[in-house]
Amino acid sequence: MLEILREINAILWGPPSLILLAGTGLFLTLQLKGMQFSKLGYAFKLAFTKDKSDDDAEGDVSNFKTLMTSLAGMIGNGNIAGVATAITLGGPGALFWMWLVGLLGMATKYSEALLAQMYRVKNKNGEYSSGPMYYIEKGLGSKFKWLAVLFAFFAAFAALGIGNGVQSNTIADVMENSFNVTGWVTGVILVILVGLIVFGGIKRISNVAGVFVPVMAVLYIVSALLILALNYDQIIPAFGLIFKHAFTPVSAAGGFSGIVVMQAMQHGVSKGIFSNEAGLGTVALIAGNARTTHPAKQALVAMTSTFIVTIVVCTMTGLVLIVTGFWDASGGLISGVSHNPNLEAGALTSAAFGSSLGAIGEYIVSISVVFFGFSTIIAWYVYGIKCFEYLFGLKYIAAYGVIYITATFLGTVADLSTVWAFADTANALMMIPNLVGLLFLYKVIKAETQEFFANPVQKMNM
Repeated sequence: MLEILREINAILWGPPSLILLAGTGLFLTLQLKGMQFSKLGYAFKLAFTKDKSDDDAEGDVSNFKTLMTSLAGMIGNGNIAGVATAITLGGPGALFWMWLVGLLGMATKYSEALLAQMYRVKNKNGEYSSGPMYYIEKGLGSKFKWLAVLFAFFAAFAALGIGNGVQSNTIADVMENSFNVTGWVTGVILVILVGLIVFGGIKRISNVAGVFVPVMAVLYIVSALLILALNYDQIIPAFGLIFKHAFTPVSAAGGFSGIVVMQAMQHGVSKGIFSNEAGLGTVALIAGNARTTHPAKQALVAMTSTFIVTIVVCTMTGLVLIVTGFWDASGGLISGVSHNPNLEAGALTSAAFGSSLGAIGEYIVSISVVFFGFSTIIAWYVYGIKCFEYLFGLKYIAAYGVIYITATFLGTVADLSTVWAFADTANALMMIPNLVGLLFLYKVIKAETQEFFANPVQKMNM
């Protein structure tokens, strides 16, 4: 199974997909005139200050809670385990490609959220439903319904792997390494906790995310900054390695096989997408629930999530791994810092933190993995049921919930390599229909954005 998935991923994440992904981000960046850079400050203002005009707007939850739910799906083990996997498999240069796909992806994320607000619908429970399947079908017409169905199917399926199995697997791995808790025990605990929250609906999930995400993100980032301060003399050399190996291979040494540039690019892009989800369309599955007076406002808020996740959190993880020498998959043969070469993903990041902060550093990462992973699992449940609802209606949502919780347990006892390979496959399969939809609807995105920023009242509020 693992070999089959690897062969599939070599095709799905080959040059055509990388060109489609980066090309869509670049194309939208040009169409929006680099808005993700010029309007970033205003976007953060909208995200973290209350706009009273939104109080009476249509929607289920506030802009801030929508952002927190979206971040719950992104600030997870993709930022801890995913970055470690990308750098050990693709070298330090993988971080450069994560940055690039993140910066371009901000325009993609903005566009996804904008269309989500524009084409959202109310379901029979009185809640809003949105996502690429709605803006593909409603924006492009019924002749593209097949593409909308493909996205919904792949995303509902992907939620079981990328947002669930990968997270529970990494949680179980760290719980066993740090606390000697057997995988199946972790699985049972997760099943109980996830079940209690996910069946409480979108408002309960957004409330939990609004508490979990800010606290854990601050704790993790502060800890990473402390390590970088302790290793300040290695920061500039670390950036040198990142830029050097983004364009030149990592030489083989000892048991280390070496890394070519294409591996750095492939792992950087695929794990970058896993961490920030720009291009996957997931933000569109929650953005339609936001209370806002204009689609562009929620889109700007959603855009900040990619910056926070990639440019801040992933960079912190990557730099810690590099300055401590734990990026070297050969066990320190290249970097000169000896460590256990059998450590993987979250356990590797945990060990890197522990090398500078001692036992407390390992525990900080371990606890972060547990809480980030848990919040990601519940956020991706929202994504999964939105897609399942589109395909089959509300009648069978409970059945999907049972399948989802079962996948949570299975993830804790599955092989790590297979789970990660499956996540990469699922990412690509849901990404392609969404990107096609965005490219066809770029004129709508551009016109709605221009209308928003041309409003005299809006200019006064910026």
